[in-house]
Amino acid sequence: MAIPHKENGLPLNGRSSGYSDKTDAAMRADIRMMGYMLGDVIREREGDEIFNLIENIRQTAVGLRKTPGRYTPDDLNNLIRNLSRNQAISVVRAFSYFSHISNIVIDKHDNRRYREARIAGEPPPQGSLGYALDRLDEASVPGAEIKKFLREAFISPVLTAHPTEVQRKSTLDNEREIAYFLNELDGDVTPQERKRIMEILHGRIAALWQTRLLRYTRLSVEDEINNALSYYRLTFLEELPELYHAIQDEIGERYPEAEDGIPAPDSRCRYVQMGCWIGGDRDGNPNVNASTMLEALERQSHLILEYYLEQVHDLGAELPLSSMLNPVSEALQALADTSQDTSHHRDDEPYRRALIAIYNRLAATSRALDMQTFTRHEVGKDRPYEKPEDFSADLQILIDSLNEHAGRRVAGLRIASLKAAVDIFGFHLSTLDMRQSSDVHERTLAELFAVARVELNYAGLPEEKKVELLLSELSQPRLLYSPFAEYSAGTASELDIFRTAHLIRHKYGKRAIRNYIISHTETVSDLLEVYLLQKESGLLRIQWETQTDDNGPKWLDATLELMAVPLFETIQDLQRAAKIMSDVMDIPMVRHFIEKQGNIQEIMLGYSDSNKDGGYLTSHWELYRAEQSLVNLFNSRGVRLRFFHGRGGTVGRGGGPTYEAILAQPHGTVNGQMRLTEQGEMIAFKYSHAEIGRRNLELIVSAALEASLMPEKQTGVYGKTLQRFESAMSELSDIAYRAYRNLVYDTPGFQDYFFQSTPISEIAQLNIGSRPASRSASRRIEDLRAIPWSFSWGQCRLLLPGWFGFGTAVMTWLDRPSADLPRDKKLRLLQSMYRDWPFFTSMLSNMDMVLTKTDMNIAERYAQLVTDEKLRNTVFTVIREEYARTLAAFEIVTGEKERLVNNPHLARSLRDRFAYIDPINYLQIELLKRHRDPYTAPENTDARAHRGIHLSINGISAGMRNTG
Repeated sequence: MAIPHKENGLPLNGRSSGYSDKTDAAMRADIRMMGYMLGDVIREREGDEIFNLIENIRQTAVGLRKTPGRYTPDDLNNLIRNLSRNQAISVVRAFSYFSHISNIVIDKHDNRRYREARIAGEPPPQGSLGYALDRLDEASVPGAEIKKFLREAFISPVLTAHPTEVQRKSTLDNEREIAYFLNELDGDVTPQERKRIMEILHGRIAALWQTRLLRYTRLSVEDEINNALSYYRLTFLEELPELYHAIQDEIGERYPEAEDGIPAPDSRCRYVQMGCWIGGDRDGNPNVNASTMLEALERQSHLILEYYLEQVHDLGAELPLSSMLNPVSEALQALADTSQDTSHHRDDEPYRRALIAIYNRLAATSRALDMQTFTRHEVGKDRPYEKPEDFSADLQILIDSLNEHAGRRVAGLRIASLKAAVDIFGFHLSTLDMRQSSDVHERTLAELFAVARVELNYAGLPEEKKVELLLSELSQPRLLYSPFAEYSAGTASELDIFRTAHLIRHKYGKRAIRNYIISHTETVSDLLEVYLLQKESGLLRIQWETQTDDNGPKWLDATLELMAVPLFETIQDLQRAAKIMSDVMDIPMVRHFIEKQGNIQEIMLGYSDSNKDGGYLTSHWELYRAEQSLVNLFNSRGVRLRFFHGRGGTVGRGGGPTYEAILAQPHGTVNGQMRLTEQGEMIAFKYSHAEIGRRNLELIVSAALEASLMPEKQTGVYGKTLQRFESAMSELSDIAYRAYRNLVYDTPGFQDYFFQSTPISEIAQLNIGSRPASRSASRRIEDLRAIPWSFSWGQCRLLLPGWFGFGTAVMTWLDRPSADLPRDKKLRLLQSMYRDWPFFTSMLSNMDMVLTKTDMNIAERYAQLVTDEKLRNTVFTVIREEYARTLAAFEIVTGEKERLVNNPHLARSLRDRFAYIDPINYLQIELLKRHRDPYTAPENTDARAHRGIHLSINGISAGMRNTG
């Protein structure tokens, strides 16, 4: 049994690379081969009856897509409807694994195509460093400015836990092994070796078939920490240092130091650093606390220290250089003399003895940071390194001596990469962010104020009174907290978390925790509350005048350890963001905090919640406007601004091609300072394979470089033209917002429609994350998390958050009377926006993919799950009519009658793939119908029935790839 090919979800620029017919044929051959193997396994394990049943369903689904006149949806539905529970589970597993195996093959061939292009000397592909530098050279951007950018930039991918990552680590590990041996087939192998590899692949697929796709227990925070750390061993530890070296080499070759006197930036510049939320993100997750923060940093620290110990030991095998053949530097000899090594066999091997000395200190450092297990014990006891910079300095001693006496080729071996890793990862590996909702801070301080008898009803105060009280308390030398008072468990836990952050910074270094993100930032007091909680916990230290006057003590200086980062999420919050930050920066003490943290302030923007609140068009537009207004504000205050983009996997949550998304930001908003979330299943897609992971890291750097340094006139649109575009976009957004809100928030019973027509309730029961799917037990859309909201719409093939409102916006705006701008000129304006404005182009490009994946016929079958016929007809009619309007609007704006005309490979692979996702959708509908029927047989509600539904969720997610 063979399956058709599908596109790689993560090529270099987030889209499929250009595929030749030869590459396409090779990819199809690989998928056919793997499909036959899977078919053999199913026949062997499940028997001919199940195999033939699956094959019958497959042929019907393929025929329905390719020859719809010969097959009807009822043909497929009748096959599905008559399945027993156990048969249904076998079928959904089969089609799910088809998708998993297809993904492996597509990733392989995308990577192969990229490598072949580089080997052939083709021009650098879009998203590569070479492409970005070529563009900047064409725009006459000086090399010195590019070097300066890399010395000052801060670019940070931040790994987050994600409650739609449906694959188990065991499955991912097995799939990585399959990918490895599949790649081995392309090498120079003998017939015997090829036969053995085929046997291994067959065996791996058999093991995969017999491995549970689902978790039977909910993930703990500790599980999520360990899952995230696995990507460091797979990709980051090796590939990030190598990326630094590659960038340093290319910059050095293009812009020689001899020409401008500026050396190429190296790893000490730390322009790319990893971040993480797992273990520190408490917003809506009661399982995250002080203990999980400590666990996260301890696990991170132990992983990187284990890596350093391994690398230092292995360096000994690489550097047996004899002092009888080469002299060494005095510093190297002095380091070697501290080794405590008594073996005379190494008397003439100073580099090895120096490495023994380093290993001794590194082992002591590991013990000081609570590591208990060592693969190899040190030769002698020594003092620990106080900070990673000291470790790096010792490695530099070896590098300098090698460069001076043994040649740069030897210095360019493992030791250069190890030193780069130490510069990048320190002893903490990754910066852990803290996050909590503003209402929790308010509740905590309300109790502190009340117990201290300062204010008995803090939460009830108007905003101006809150600000007044908070500033007054910040100016007091005393604390509100008393060790002799009793506090609620919630308040005690919050204070413990702040104190733990202080301990972590002291133990693991200042880079271990640097940012405190405030969810639902709506007022000035939301930021001041976090400052005050830091003061209560020793994270804010204030120096006071020794003498006071009648007005009380005055502060002279203040040191704030954690940057308070506001997160603006809803449409209203985004619209008020600049006013809130203006008022905050008007406060002298806050302005002092900002100056002490390097005169830089970070702001996080929420893509998911803004989309759920206002819809696709309005979310994009208000994010764009908020960035513009905030940049203008910060420029006027002389403060540098860093945006933290909370992007998700789906287009509705800010997903889509990363390269295009960064270039679509308003001009001047990237400016070398950028953080962005990498979430759930997107982490696996981007970073499970080392080479693909390296390309994605390069892509982020290249896009940030291009977006920051490209002159505005080179970006395609500026001045009055940009003003016309923005004016039209503002009007479109207003119309789209009303259309979206009318459906989602103003239609009576819409929440019932949503809960019945999607598997949202079943998704909430999946063991796919430690965080609950909803912030409360209610069924209100407002309380539902944006992630399962988008995930559910993807499951039922509507993907509504990625397009709804666009059709009404365009058609209404075109038909709206205007003396200055008749309809034909409006249409030409929209077409020009699509052609020339990266923001609008990117938005419609992403929507093009979403519209392609949307299937209104399948969605209508999900609508049949809604028991209220009137509600079902009312809501689905609105959705179907809006979809038709959106298709029509998209066609007249872009001039494209077919979907994905600019990406024919993706279009073709999606068409082929749908035939293998459709049966899972039909099965999911049938299983949901049986499960929800109050008169159903017991077998439709037992554990195996639940498992069937959950397997279908997994299968659709794997097939669609970016539904979470």
